[in-house]
Amino acid sequence: MKSIIVFLWFFVVFFIESTLTTPVYGNNPALSTIDFTPEERSYIEKTSSIKMCIDPDWTPFEIINNKGEHEGIAADLIQLVAQRVGLKIELYPVKTWEESLSASKSKQCQIMSFLNQTPARDQWLIFTDPVFFDPNIIITREEHSFIGDLKGLKNESVALPRGTMVEERIRRDYPNLKVILTKSESEAIALVSEKKASLTIRSLIIAAYSIKKEGLFNLKISGQIPEYTNQLRIGILKEETILRNILDKGVKTITPQEREAISNKNVSINIQQGINYSLALKALMGGSLLLGLVFYWNRKLSTLNKKLELLSITDRLTGLFNRIKIDSTFQEQIAHSQRSRKFFSVILLDIDHFKSVNDTYGHQTGDIVLTEVAHILQNNTRKTDIVGRWGGEEFIIICPNTNSKQAISLAESLRRLLQAHEFPITKSQTASFGVATYQKEDQSKDIVGRADTALYLAKNKGRNCVEFQ
Repeated sequence: MKSIIVFLWFFVVFFIESTLTTPVYGNNPALSTIDFTPEERSYIEKTSSIKMCIDPDWTPFEIINNKGEHEGIAADLIQLVAQRVGLKIELYPVKTWEESLSASKSKQCQIMSFLNQTPARDQWLIFTDPVFFDPNIIITREEHSFIGDLKGLKNESVALPRGTMVEERIRRDYPNLKVILTKSESEAIALVSEKKASLTIRSLIIAAYSIKKEGLFNLKISGQIPEYTNQLRIGILKEETILRNILDKGVKTITPQEREAISNKNVSINIQQGINYSLALKALMGGSLLLGLVFYWNRKLSTLNKKLELLSITDRLTGLFNRIKIDSTFQEQIAHSQRSRKFFSVILLDIDHFKSVNDTYGHQTGDIVLTEVAHILQNNTRKTDIVGRWGGEEFIIICPNTNSKQAISLAESLRRLLQAHEFPITKSQTASFGVATYQKEDQSKDIVGRADTALYLAKNKGRNCVEFQ
C-alpha cells in the first residue's frame, strides 16, 4: 500500500510541477568566445576570484538562502556572465541591503550584483550595460482609481523599501507623497494590501511574484512610470575599469531567450517534495479536487501575468508599445546585430504642426489624430516591426533585418499614406520622418540620436519629408 502511495504521490507532484514550472535555461557555448584585449586577458589570468555584494532579501531577483548561497534571477544571470568571461565570483555575506551598500562603499566587495544606476551610486561605482530590464508599476488596492500622474495625488502614502532607486527618485520627483519605508519588497506590498499604505511602486516581476505567492488578489495595477523602468546592471568600484570592461563584454553575450528562461525559472511556484504518507493519502483521496484547483489557479495566474505584462508595455491612448517595450527592444536588436552582423533600422516621425491641432480643436481632437496615426502605422508595417509611441506626437518604428534603403522606402510609403488620409475633424495631416541604421558599436542613444537629427533636418526642410542620417 505504501509503495502505491509513494508512486502515485510522485506522479501527482511530477504532474503539478510540469504544469506550473518552466524549463531551466541552457548554456550556449557558442557565445563564450569573447574578444578580450591583452590587458583584459592578463587581468582574468591573475584574478582568482571577485567579491560580490548583493541584496540578501530581494525575492525573486536574489536572496542568500539557508545554505549561504546566492539564489534568484540575478544569481543565474551573473553566474552566466562569470562563466563566459572566465571569472569566479565569491559572495560577500551580508544580512541587509543597507549592509551591502556600506560594504561596497568601504571597498569590501568589488562588484554589486543587480542594481539601477543613479547619481548617488555614480559617486563610487561604474556600471555595465543593463543585465535585465523590468518595468516599475504602481500597485494599489482594487478600489483605488487609476493614477495618471503621481503629482496629482494628495494625502496619500507610498510604501517603499529603504535605500532603493525608487525611494531616491520618489523623494526627488514627488514630494507630495508621504514615504513609508520598509525592510523588504514583500512588506511594502503587504502594507498596501492591509490598507496601511495607499500604494507602492514595485517592479512587474516582484508584483507578479508576490501576488502569486501570497494570493493578494485584492491588489491591482493602477498605473505605470515608464521613466522608472529598472535597468538592472552590475556595479563595479570606480577604480576597477578593466573589470567593468570584462564584465560588460560578458553581459552583451546574454540573449533575450536566456533572460526570459532565467526569469521564468525563478518566478515559478516551488512545491515541497518531502513525503508525508498520511498527508499523501489525504491528497490522493482528494486528487480530482486538487488537480481541478491546480488548473483553475494556473489559468488565473497565467491570465493575470499576461495582463500585467501587456499593460506595462502598452501606451494607454494609442495601444502601441510604450518606451518600456521600445527600450528593451533596442537592447535585443543591438545584441542580435552584434552577434549576427545584420542591420536594423529606426524610423522616428513627428506629426507636423500638432500644437496647432490642440490649440485650434482641443486636446480630444489631438488624441483622435494620435490614434489615427497609430492605426495607420500599425496596419502598414510588417509583423516583425516594433511600432511605438516615443512621446507626445512622436512615434518610433524599429525595423529588424532592414537596411537603410529599405527603411527609407518604408518611411516614404508611410509619409504618403498619412498625407493621403482623411482625418476626422482636421481632415489633412502630415508628418516628418527621420531614419537611421545601426552601426557597429552603436548604443540605443546613438542610433536614436541620428534618427532625431534626421527628423529635425526634415522639419527644417519644410516638413512632410523623409531624411536619413
